Amino acid sequence: MAQFSDTTNLSGILEQARDKARVDSTQWATQKVVNSCNNWLNKIFTFGKWKDRQFQLDDTNHTKLPIGTTNLVASQSDYSFLLDEQNNRITNITRIDVKDSNGNWTKLKLIDQKEVVVALDEFEPTTGVPMYYDKIADNIIRLYPSPISSVTAGLKFYFQRTPSYFVATDTTKEPGVSNDLHEGFIVKAAYDAAYTLGLDNLPALERELQREEKKLEDYFASRNTDATGRMTPKYESCR
Repeated sequence: MAQFSDTTNLSGILEQARDKARVDSTQWATQKVVNSCNNWLNKIFTFGKWKDRQFQLDDTNHTKLPIGTTNLVASQSDYSFLLDEQNNRITNITRIDVKDSNGNWTKLKLIDQKEVVVALDEFEPTTGVPMYYDKIADNIIRLYPSPISSVTAGLKFYFQRTPSYFVATDTTKEPGVSNDLHEGFIVKAAYDAAYTLGLDNLPALERELQREEKKLEDYFASRNTDATGRMTPKYESCR
């Protein structure tokens, strides 16, 4: 486990990164280490979204679960989910549930336009209780059919989001990912310093960074061993 800064034991990411790069705070400011750590966080979460289909990666520093609700509006097909309640950017929708006017919840089926064999305007053209959703973008969906009535908090959405980023004033905060990936923050920050400053230890740090990138790949590969494929159905209008 590695907290961002530990000036007593010099064991924080900040102190270890400078030590590994052989630089001091004048040569490599704290904000530059912060930038490197946040870039590495982005790499982990981007890679995780691509590779990890069974478990939705989330930052353990977030204090709210990646679940939200929004109102279902009569005859409104399209809904966007840009930010969670703590203003983290939503990057991917992973599931949608809908509530009918009687308070009963149903899981919506994810479809894609290429699976609809009729004209889209002819697919579920009559309003009703939504049964399907199509992801127009990572955080925008379209419901089929359009809702027949408005329901308060009638859509529950599950999502992936941006991580909890570091700031220069952080001390005891740790990366909100597995301990197996913490060393990568140190190596990435040290490598960036050596690359930018043209230091002699750049080749050695580049090899270390490559090992951390391989560790990242192996980590997500091992988490995905129980994933199974699925057959893709075709959809026609039910009218």
